[in-house]
Amino acid sequence: MTTRIHTSADRARATKNSTLSLRSTVVLLLFVMLFSQIKAQPLSSNPSIKVENVTFKSEGVILAGTLYRPRYSHAALVIVHGSGQEPRMSTFAQNLAKKGITFLTYDKRGVGESGGVYTGPEVGTNNIDSANLNLLARDANTAVYKLHELEKDIPIGLIGFSQAGWIIPIAAHKNPLIKFMVLFSCPTITTLEQLRFQFYTNGNTAFWEHHTEAEAREHIKNDPDRYQFTATDPKISLRTLSIPGIWLFGEKDIQIPVKLCIEQLNTFKAQGKPFEYTLFSTLGHNTAFDRDSTPVDIAIQWIQHKVSNIKKSTVSR
Repeated sequence: MTTRIHTSADRARATKNSTLSLRSTVVLLLFVMLFSQIKAQPLSSNPSIKVENVTFKSEGVILAGTLYRPRYSHAALVIVHGSGQEPRMSTFAQNLAKKGITFLTYDKRGVGESGGVYTGPEVGTNNIDSANLNLLARDANTAVYKLHELEKDIPIGLIGFSQAGWIIPIAAHKNPLIKFMVLFSCPTITTLEQLRFQFYTNGNTAFWEHHTEAEAREHIKNDPDRYQFTATDPKISLRTLSIPGIWLFGEKDIQIPVKLCIEQLNTFKAQGKPFEYTLFSTLGHNTAFDRDSTPVDIAIQWIQHKVSNIKKSTVSR
């Protein structure tokens, strides 16, 4: 989700406290690698799922991916990446395709067989500035248009993880083909607020055993920003959306302040937005890929229900 921005001020701080700097860097790299662990897998041998490698052009480069199309499909999804150097998520896509969902998953820009330049901490660049997030949103939208060419008669949504919480609302705001959103461990706070929280937790998995919600919120509100760039606020795009969305959170998350995000979603719900969330008390940031499959199972049930409503609404018009 985040990365370090190398400035003269950073180097000065590193000279004064190299141990802290190294620890922070390791924490950030571990986090962005979290969602890079799903490697491309061989094409499905399931005869009920048609598998096709596809390419599409976005912002001057060719992106490469794979389409998983079950024999009887009731919904279609494009996967939006987290922050790391992520290839297409074939295993995740195949598992959900077995549930009757068409999936398009592609190698992230600059990764695998996709062209372009990857932006992220592994190469010492900032991957959460506005320019990069908007670029990745345009890539996701191009993938949606490609999927629509192949599946014109079923609703298309976006499903994503972590950093996708900033990308999906931007994409959905600009693309009327997107009918629903599924967001695993995704922030509703700004990029700078997320950085403040992440530096505060500093990778400490026992953070919530020693800190209160009030302390975390005070830090997020008042801590000086270590880096200077224009913040991206997903709530700006979310305010414009009327499509259904579901957020799936782990209460022990130390990358995003879950209860603050839930409070912001409750504000949207009170305003009539069709946004929902589910909180898992024993999980952390890795809700989509934990051994406990409950979050994914709930997401699938939610998709089936919402797509049914979307289809009924379309027929009644």
